[in-house]
This record gives sequence, C-alpha cells and structure tokens, in this order.
Amino acid sequence: MPSSKPVATLDVERRNTLIEVARHSITHGLDYARPLTIDPTTYHPDLQQRRASFVTLHLGRQLRGCIGHLEALRPLVADVADNAYAAAFRDPRFSPLGKAEWPQVSLSLSILSKPQPMHFSDEADLIRQLRPGEDGLILEDGMKRGTFLPSVWETLNNPAAFLRELKRKAGLDAEHWTETLKVSRYHTESFDESTAG
Repeated sequence: MPSSKPVATLDVERRNTLIEVARHSITHGLDYARPLTIDPTTYHPDLQQRRASFVTLHLGRQLRGCIGHLEALRPLVADVADNAYAAAFRDPRFSPLGKAEWPQVSLSLSILSKPQPMHFSDEADLIRQLRPGEDGLILEDGMKRGTFLPSVWETLNNPAAFLRELKRKAGLDAEHWTETLKVSRYHTESFDESTAG
C-alpha cells in the first residue's frame, strides 16, 4: 500500500516561529501564571489557519507533559501557545512545571491533519489497516474516547498492542469490541527544536 503520509506543510521559518511561541508561552506561564495572549493577525497567514496541534514536553527521556486538540478550533499559532502552557501546567498526570526544571525541558510539536473515519468489518480487519509509524488514531465508543499520536508507535510498534493500549487509554477494557466502536485516523507533521530547522 502506498504511503499517504503528508509532506511538510510548514517551512523552516514557520516551524521555528511555532517553537518560539511555545517556549515563550511557557516562560510567560512561569512568570505570570497564565497563557501567553496571541494576536494571530500579526503572524504569517500559514500560522493563522485553523489547525489542531499537540505540544509534548520531555525532561531527559521522560514525558513531562502532553496536551493538544483533535479538532481545529482556532488559528494554529494560538492553539500552539495555549497547548504549550497547558502541557507545562495543566497536564493532570504531572505537577505544574517548575522554574528549576524549565531549562532542561525539550519541546516538540505535532500539527494534525483532519481525522478520516476508518471502515472495517471486525477488529482483525481494523488491525490489518493500521500503518505503524504513520497513523494517529482516535477511538470512540459511547462517551469513551482516546487518541494516540503517531509517535506512540515508537514504543508500541505492534498494531494489535497499539489498539489494545488505546482502548485502555479511552477507559475501555483491552478486549472491548462493539458494533458502535468508531476509529478515525490522522497524520501529523511533527518537529522539535532540533528538527524545526
């Protein structure tokens, strides 16, 4: 099957701008305990487009925060600013980021494509369609919902295990399967401070 992984949509300058905005928003949060206010109209038109993003923080090799949106709710540059602040201070899995930690934190961004519903006859058919390293997935059943970014394939590279753990993340049993279960797939354009430029 040919890859449908998208080519980069942001040039080096736009990527670097988003990294700077994310870092500035976290620094602003440390100083003022609130997100950086962004006026999207002062940025390049590419960064004013409504797009969804995730911001991920690492301290050494350990995850230190990850927050984002699956739907494009606002201009990309504003979404990145808010998600950077939230990843640092509002991820419920971690205590708020401290000033002493901040210099050691590395930051990466993922810009999401529009999710596309997947069509499958059963769980085995769904697993066969998954593309390790490419697909981000959104799994939904009733009020339960969870997502894994494509980067999760780095630690869960088996499609069946990837799906099981995504079910658990959504609050479902690993063996859960119903006719009402929905799965959508998306891709990301991901970069960090070392790869933005």
